[in-house]
Formats: sequence, C-alpha cells, structure tokens
Amino acid sequence: MHLAVRFPEADDTTVDDTTVRADPRSGSGSQIDFASFEHLARTAERGLFDFFLVSGGLRLREHKGRIHDLDVAGRPESLTMLNALAGVTGRLGLAATVDAAFNEPYDVARRLATLDHLSDGRAAWHVVASSDSFTGENFRCGDRQERAGLPGSPLRSGEGTLTRAAEFVAAARELWDSWAPDGTPRPFAHHGPHFDIAGEFTLPRPPQGHPVVIRAGDREEDREFAASSADVILTRYGSPEAGRAFRTDVKRRLAAYGRSPGDLKIMPGVAVVLGDTDAEAHERAEEIRRQQVSPRSALLTLERIWGVDLSAYDPEGPLPDIDPVPGPQPGRGWPRDGDNVATAEKWRALAQERGLSIRQTLIEAGARRSVVGTPEGVAAELTESVARDAADGFVLIPHPAPGGLDEFVDRVVPLLQERGAFRTAYEGATLRSHLGLADPAAKGAS
Repeated sequence: MHLAVRFPEADDTTVDDTTVRADPRSGSGSQIDFASFEHLARTAERGLFDFFLVSGGLRLREHKGRIHDLDVAGRPESLTMLNALAGVTGRLGLAATVDAAFNEPYDVARRLATLDHLSDGRAAWHVVASSDSFTGENFRCGDRQERAGLPGSPLRSGEGTLTRAAEFVAAARELWDSWAPDGTPRPFAHHGPHFDIAGEFTLPRPPQGHPVVIRAGDREEDREFAASSADVILTRYGSPEAGRAFRTDVKRRLAAYGRSPGDLKIMPGVAVVLGDTDAEAHERAEEIRRQQVSPRSALLTLERIWGVDLSAYDPEGPLPDIDPVPGPQPGRGWPRDGDNVATAEKWRALAQERGLSIRQTLIEAGARRSVVGTPEGVAAELTESVARDAADGFVLIPHPAPGGLDEFVDRVVPLLQERGAFRTAYEGATLRSHLGLADPAAKGAS
C-alpha cells in the first residue's frame, strides 16, 4: 500500500487550535513553526511514506464579520515550506497545495520545477481551485471580477474553476516539456480559453519529467478531473463497499483519456487512533472528537446551518426549536453545506433518537470515519481495504500534530511490513518511483 501524511489538517468544520496546540502531546504544536513540519516530515520518511502533503488556504475564515477565532493558527505558503523540507529529507515526496484559480501557469510550473530539481525528483502538486468571491477579494477579484478567466460572481465551484484548473495543469506540463532532451530551451506556446502564453521556460525538464499531480474530492467533476489530469486522487475514507465503488468508477474513466488503471492512485484520508486495547483506542477517539468540537465551535457550526444568531443557546442544551432559514448560510470561506434544511432535519432526528445536546450532536454528526483499535487491528483493517480494492493507500491525518504520527510509524508500520503490505525500504529516489508511476515521455515544444 501507499502511505502519506497531511498537515495542517484540511477538514471542513473541525479544524481548530485544539487539534494542534491544546493537546500536551503536540510538542511544538505551532502551524507556522518549522520544527513542527520538520518533525512530521522526518517521521514520515522514517516510516518510508510516499509523500508529505502541506495543505494551504488563501484566506482566513470568517463568521458574522469576524475572523473565526477557533481556526488553525496560521498556514504558511506550502512551496516555501517544502523547499526548506527538501534540505532535511532525502526520499520523502513533497506535495504542495497550490491554487489554480489565483495563480498563473508559468509561475507555478517554475516553482514546482524548482522544488523537483532541489529535491532530486520528489515534488508533487495538490491542485485546488478556489471557487468563492470571498477568497477572490484578497486578489481584487471579488464581486467586481477584475481578474480575467474566472467564472462570474460569486465564483462557481464546478465547471468554471475546474475547467480552468485542467487547462492550467496542461499548460504547466507543456512548460515542463519545452526543453529539448539535450538540455537546451525551446520556445513554447499555449493558446486556450483561459491562458494564452508564449516564450521560453527558465528551467530544464524536471527530474520526474512532470511533478506528480494530486486532486482531492468525491464529486463528479473531481472524478473526471482526476481521470483526465491527476496521478493521485484523495477521497473520503468509508466502508469497503463505498471504497470499491469509488475506485471502480474513477478507474473506468481513465480509458477515455488513453490511460490505464495503474496511472491513477486512490488514497482516502484517514484518521488513525491507537490504543493497547480496543476499549482504550475508542476512549481516545471519543476524547479527540470532544477536543475538536468545543462549545463555541458547536454553536458556530449550528449557526451556519440555521442561518440565524444562536448565541443565546446553551451548547450543552437541546437543539433550537425554531426552523432554519433556507438558503445561503452565514460564514465566509467555509465550504458549502448543501441543503441546510435537510441537514437540520437529519441532526434533529439524530439528537432526538439518542438524547443528544447541541455539542453532542455536532460531535456525532461531524465525526470523520476513523480506523480505531490496537496496532494489530489497525494494520489488519488497512491491509484488508487495499487487498479488497477499496483503496491503493491512505493519507494519514495525525492527532495530535505533529507528534501523532510517531506512534503509527513505531507500532503499525512494522506490522504492515510483516504482512508484506508495505515496503521495507525505498526502492527508488523519486516520488513517481515510490508510487509506481511511470515517468511521462517528453513531448516536443509547440
């Protein structure tokens, strides 16, 4: 199986300071402190992981006009951080989150090629496409849409940004391929609906040919984007049946783009909680979920669904007896919650059935599916998931961060190796070799 780790966590609703700083086991615990990233990267490399993914965001989330004070404590620019980590690691893949909506192909291709050269072929690009005018305000492209090439205001999450992102990736690959095999630059030219660029690229072809391209998401457009343009797709961790269905659906799409099933790796994100006994592991999992949903964050999340001020309600009391306001919810920079009325009804049913308070309901409703148990049980479940074609590997989300990965590396990785489910040494030097992906053939310049 393939293994990776992600930091900072990029969860929809439960990312807050408590996941990093409040737990005494977190060690350094700052999401801007290089020591936190270095510790996690060195641990992942010690565990022979494929890559380390640095998440990122371009604007702090807001609620009712105020910065969300329970949000993560800062997120550094991912490529800058990974360039530094390239100097303290030797084999680990280095994956940067870079937004295709608010960057340009030439600059991103150049920065990723630089990382690939500095790391001797370990760079990866997690392609995201921000789709809200709230983020665009940081780039003077909010409601006025002063930036060309983006969908109308407010930005749409589907076709517009992902069409731009797919062309963005294609243009970057043309730039990486623009140097001749003998190491001399050749002119490039890309003419498309979103980008019209020409010139000469400043760097030789990267050691991997192209840095690895990663996409995350479960939606129809995410699956199609991954089938056409990605090497890895990140998804939610679910039941083996759901995993097999997702994997089958995505991989069947590859043939339409002249690709084979092995050209795309399926890697669900998973939180692992260990204990010496199953009971201890489940107790720790409950503690983590309570940490991640504080009383204040429970009310904040509820307000996003109900669409009204609920500050007078007791988070340890029952859910509101008023109906939610249909339509857009308060809060800026948050993912869309879909049908908020249906969500409220589901939460009410859950609370009534189990006698839960507001906070308890949010803890239950927002819990990520995790692998919880003894090291032996966790190793068995992960191995079985891969053996049954539910996944090609996993992206671990450690808790606490950054020290939470150590226990997995020390206690679970050796068991995976004993089962023959995971490597005992790196066999190659590049991230593509770790993932079993062929180096792309160089194409002639246009």
